[in-house]
This record gives sequence, C-alpha cells and structure tokens, in this order.
Amino acid sequence: MSAICDVTGAKPSFGNAVSHSHRRTRRRWNPNVQRRRYWVPSEGRTVRLTVSTTGIKIIDRDGIDAVVARLRRRGVRL
Repeated sequence: MSAICDVTGAKPSFGNAVSHSHRRTRRRWNPNVQRRRYWVPSEGRTVRLTVSTTGIKIIDRDGIDAVVARLRRRGVRL
C-alpha cells in the first residue's frame, strides 16, 4: 500500500535523522494513512479509500458525498 492520502494528497517527506554525534542518515516521515470503507448513500455502495487522519477529519467535516464529488472532479476512479 502506498503511503499517499486520496483526500489530501499527503505523501512521505524526506530528511535527515541526526544522531547525538550529529551523524546524518536519510530517513522518511510517513503520513498516518489507513484503508477505510465509507458508505456513499448517493451511489448506494461503499468505497474504499486510503486516507490520512487529516483526511478522515475532512470527510467527517464535509461529508463523504462532497469528498467523493471532489475526487471525481480530480479524475480519481473509485
């Protein structure tokens, strides 16, 4: 599963892990993404989305119908 949120587009960011002796090694910060199923009443079916915790809050705030419509306008196939 890729670590990209379907709603917000959040993806891993990269940087350096700095140890106590200041040696730097590359590391990555993954967003907290989860596979969630949502019931879409306007379509009468469930959709499975990979969403971050921020994306879950956006779905709670705006509603799943509005978020699905936004994804469809962007060209995402659900």
